[in-house]
Amino acid sequence: MTDRWLYVSQAGVRRRGWSDVMIRELLGLPDVQGRDPRRYALTPLRLYLLARVEAVERTPGFAAASSSLAASGRSGAVGALAEGRRAAVLAAVRAEPLLVPRLPAAELERRAARHRRLMTAGGGGGGASPGAPARWQVGYLRQTLARYETLLDGLYGDTGRREAERLLRRRQYEAIAAAYPALAPECARRIALESR
Repeated sequence: MTDRWLYVSQAGVRRRGWSDVMIRELLGLPDVQGRDPRRYALTPLRLYLLARVEAVERTPGFAAASSSLAASGRSGAVGALAEGRRAAVLAAVRAEPLLVPRLPAAELERRAARHRRLMTAGGGGGGASPGAPARWQVGYLRQTLARYETLLDGLYGDTGRREAERLLRRRQYEAIAAAYPALAPECARRIALESR
């Protein structure tokens, strides 16, 4: 675990008067990056060495960036940065190849039924309707594609996040339908439900 007095979070760097653009251009990549072990968050935790932050704050480049930030106003730069981040994430979601695991039909049915039992407390829920196995299989396969949700890490709040989530889910359903043509009607049903 890192010593909290040696590192400062990205939010802490912002509180010191930095903008996101200044962090990216003057500090570059974080010294430590990963998931916060204390709480669940969609965005990765980024930590910068405090000594490095303080050293950059003493440079003429930081003084010039701070004065230009104060002169230009913060809201326009933040909006442009958020829009650029949204466009980059949407492009990444569109370009990323989604790899659906290829399983024999019996194995897929077994894993989907087990996944459903684990997801519903105790596995209860009564009898299955005729379309239930296809729903379970699509649900299981979509869960196996959850690792692609890290593509959304760059979006915070509502700045394009809903649009990117819908696009990613649609691409996941399309990839499942391409890999398992028998599940295409269920995937199309889910796409239609989510596009309402």
